Amino acid sequence: MLRALADTGPLVALFDADDRDHGRVVNFLKAFQGTLGTTWAVITEVTHLLDFSVSKQLEFLEWVERGGIGVANIETKDLAQITGLMKKYADTPMDFADATLVFVADRTDTPQIMTLDGDFHVYRIRGRRAFVSML
Repeated sequence: MLRALADTGPLVALFDADDRDHGRVVNFLKAFQGTLGTTWAVITEVTHLLDFSVSKQLEFLEWVERGGIGVANIETKDLAQITGLMKKYADTPMDFADATLVFVADRTDTPQIMTLDGDFHVYRIRGRRAFVSML
């Protein structure tokens, strides 16, 4: 079974029918056979970007709660590596949510990512391996 990480953009598009990528993400997920994971930083960004509708925020959070996506555990001790990634990719720039995804990808050896963001073609897993965009 394929594992993939999910970035903020596709998750927002999934719950915002007016998003230009909504149909594309829905069709991808209908065909996807595997498990999706993300981080709490991404969950926070998604709820922030869905702030135009409390009902959409709640729908998203309930989907997470029902197991629609797994959420990786990141601990305080992991922040040194995460901030190290942010410093390494400062010229991109890399935000905290993206850094947590790269950290988790590195820790779990998961190069597949569901993203609408072009920055992931720059980021590397374990210093060498490129991400594989699923969208």
